[in-house]
Amino acid sequence: MPAKVLVVDDEPYMHVLLRHHLVRLGFEVLKAENGHEAVEIAALEKPAAIIMDVMMEQMDGLAALKQLKSLDDTKQIPVVMITANAHHVTRELAESSGAALFLTKPFSPTKLMLEIQRLAQPAGN
Repeated sequence: MPAKVLVVDDEPYMHVLLRHHLVRLGFEVLKAENGHEAVEIAALEKPAAIIMDVMMEQMDGLAALKQLKSLDDTKQIPVVMITANAHHVTRELAESSGAALFLTKPFSPTKLMLEIQRLAQPAGN
């Protein structure tokens, strides 16, 4: 059974782009369009990793990250935060809130996929 990766972004293009790369690596891709959906889906599906945009309507990525890290069922899931506006959220703030990695757009899809492969490995592998 392939590991699941949850992609959280309010831009459809990012879902298409990331799904393309993740599927090629053998991951099952889950989709959320805002922080509320991300928290609900993560609690139900328990993905191996989450890729989440910072700037979204309803609940932004930082608020969702804090909620994910406060819940027993989701606090161990590694979260990669991505943003087009590095001035809105700093790397330090994202990482101190529990992000495993912080990338600014445009980012290297190859680098992101290498990090997801590393982060999505089961403990002990």
